Amino acid sequence: MTAIAEALPPEIEDFRRQVLDFAEREVLARHDRHAELLDDPRARYDGDGRLQPEVVELIREVRTASAREGLFVACVPEDLGGGGHGHLAYYAGWQTLFHRLGPRPWLLLHVIAHWAFGPSRLLSQLTDQARERFLPGLMDGSKIMCFGLSEPGAGSDLSALATRAERDGDGWRISGRKIWTTHGPIADYCVVFARTGEQGITAFVVPTGADGFRRVRVVALFGDIGGDEAEIALEGLYVEPWQVIGEVDRGLAAALYGVSLGRVYNSARAVGAGRWAVETALDYAQKREAFGAPIAEYQGVTFPLAESATELHAAHLMGRNAARLLDRGERAIKELSMTKAYSVQAGLRAVDRAMQTHGALGFTNELGLTEAWKALRVVNVADGSNEIMNRMIARQLLRGDTDL
Repeated sequence: MTAIAEALPPEIEDFRRQVLDFAEREVLARHDRHAELLDDPRARYDGDGRLQPEVVELIREVRTASAREGLFVACVPEDLGGGGHGHLAYYAGWQTLFHRLGPRPWLLLHVIAHWAFGPSRLLSQLTDQARERFLPGLMDGSKIMCFGLSEPGAGSDLSALATRAERDGDGWRISGRKIWTTHGPIADYCVVFARTGEQGITAFVVPTGADGFRRVRVVALFGDIGGDEAEIALEGLYVEPWQVIGEVDRGLAAALYGVSLGRVYNSARAVGAGRWAVETALDYAQKREAFGAPIAEYQGVTFPLAESATELHAAHLMGRNAARLLDRGERAIKELSMTKAYSVQAGLRAVDRAMQTHGALGFTNELGLTEAWKALRVVNVADGSNEIMNRMIARQLLRGDTDL
């Protein structure tokens, strides 16, 4: 049975099956072999909150193994050496992984190249010298990057960007602070956005080991003892012309494309994790008895799950539609904003309702529902908060884009 009348193209169905097969073989196997290291935060992080070298090596193993099978870069444009599958495959692949495997085997985050810490169309405008230096390691999975856009005083409002690149001979000196740089604590390279002139914003690619690039701290979330987010200080960091991505003063387009691709990813993750949570709750509700009957017989238990299933079905359709529009070359500003805002809220509600179905068991570490809740709570803000999404939707509507 299928809930969606229009099937995915055969090559995308094949990709979906391949990434799932790979994750079951390579990711689940590593989580089984290294459970004490990967599942226990006290073992996973060092005293500064950074991932232990052994964990970083396991991440690299997954990325390079996926690259060898052609999966890691399957959705990267062909002009960069990738498979060129596009947005629909990207959405379908991520949705499948989170739906079928849930949040616990977190190494699955590295099966497909993520736009913010792996190769994507964002890097299509690298200079020839930058491609030669940076691209091979990113494409084969041995290197990882981070995305330096957000600042302590500038998140969604890019007009408040304070990091500046001042001319120094043929190059620039960059000074400022970045925050919420995912995988910043372990990244080999960083895409840095800095103000060049009064109005212009320029994107630069830099090695994280360069003089003037300093990881200030790990930004831990939800009371965790470590994490993937970093605050970064740029202290007179020198960059040369070949490190510019695209055109000087025109880096905003690269930033917005990257964030848009993040919205595809977050939508897919929310729908997949939400589906996993609802199915987990339905299975439990049919086994758990209360007052002489399975709790699945009580409307107070099943109706909320039915509502979430309805919402996730709608979100799934929205996500596939938005991805198709993007693959046609449409900007799909309104549609992608709607998809992201609706999907992440529907996914979070689904996980919350699944936790409620399980009662106190839903809060335990064993099930993984708390990991799913935390991840989806974050993506309700990441790559554009729900409020920013509504602002973008309203702006498009007021401009006359009222097709629904």
